[in-house]
Amino acid sequence: MEKGERKLTEKELKRKDCFKKFNSEMQQKGYKMKSMIINTQQAKYFSLLIMFPFMAVAFWIYNNMNGFDLDLDRISWGLVIAVPLLILCLFMLHELIHGITWGIFAKNHFHSIDFGIIWSSFSPYCTCSEPLRKWQYLLGTAMPTLVLGGGGAVAAVMTNQLLLFFLAEYMILSGGGDFQIILKGMFYHTDKKETVYCDHPYECGFVVFER
Repeated sequence: MEKGERKLTEKELKRKDCFKKFNSEMQQKGYKMKSMIINTQQAKYFSLLIMFPFMAVAFWIYNNMNGFDLDLDRISWGLVIAVPLLILCLFMLHELIHGITWGIFAKNHFHSIDFGIIWSSFSPYCTCSEPLRKWQYLLGTAMPTLVLGGGGAVAAVMTNQLLLFFLAEYMILSGGGDFQIILKGMFYHTDKKETVYCDHPYECGFVVFER
């Protein structure tokens, strides 16, 4: 294992082996593979840059509609404990939305969806082992941020719930990695007639098969 390379779990090694077999089958059919991977360490720094415009728009709308009434005296220990638990639940829901969206499009539906946690960074993840069309894959990648971030911000504005707004802003920010993947997919163009997109079995990103 190379220096700095993450040790794969048993589930990831199994997916890696299955992907090698699938890659071999696709190459026999005349497809060529192109990996579109993002660096998870760099992604953390780019996330704020990418998502800041969306967060700023949400902030501007909430401020114009409701204003900000931050009463520190209303913050209790119960709230301090509840917020991290809510964020953890939202992270899990984020991955579940990935799985639901991809599962709808996949031929084998939810049998092709796998969930797990990268314990070294305590990062939950969702992956789809089945090839999808470009728009299907990118929609499944964007959906959690659209629902939890965008949808949460709209709900916060309509109900004037400041806590919900802050959670929505955090979920927009947490979607920065997903949107970097989306940008890679949107800006990737090919002259090949046939393309399919596969979620990478153990890295952050996807693989394009084209012929």
